[in-house]
Amino acid sequence: GLLSVIQRLKGSPEQELRIVLLGLDNAGKTTLLKRLASEEVSTITPTQGFNIKSVHSHGFKLNVWDIGGQRSIRPYWKKYLGSTDLLIYVIDSADQKRFEETGQELAELTEDESLTGVPLLVFANKQDLVTAAPAAEIAEGLSLHTYRDREWQIQACSALSGEGVQDGMNWISSQIMNRKK
Repeated sequence: GLLSVIQRLKGSPEQELRIVLLGLDNAGKTTLLKRLASEEVSTITPTQGFNIKSVHSHGFKLNVWDIGGQRSIRPYWKKYLGSTDLLIYVIDSADQKRFEETGQELAELTEDESLTGVPLLVFANKQDLVTAAPAAEIAEGLSLHTYRDREWQIQACSALSGEGVQDGMNWISSQIMNRKK
């Protein structure tokens, strides 16, 4: 399948990538990270500072930095952006009161020169909730179509159930393969 194709294309040594995982507090970043690492997601506590996990996916070692999203921590996000290969931004699709705030944070992030050209994956999380806005609506609200300096993708998901998460990971692997060409 796809995994064997990727392994043949990339050769034998495992390639390491630095991924920064950001979003407002309670968006589901740590749940997503635990889901990617195949860990238990039933008990998650708010991230004070950051978590780092190495996740093996599609023959790559992804060093994922999950940085807390509380307002007091956000000014420090920029200190973690250097050498980032891919940015994952997580949005709570059911928290429509905070869409404007999360959009402003994302816009500021993508303007940072250390993220110039860095691919962006937006996980529209919590799609399992009845009040969740569809990913297409969120993409429009974030004006993702205006991002011309980078590849981007929005992926509907539920980090809790895992639905949609693998689709996002498949997009990441396609970005890695495109960069290698």
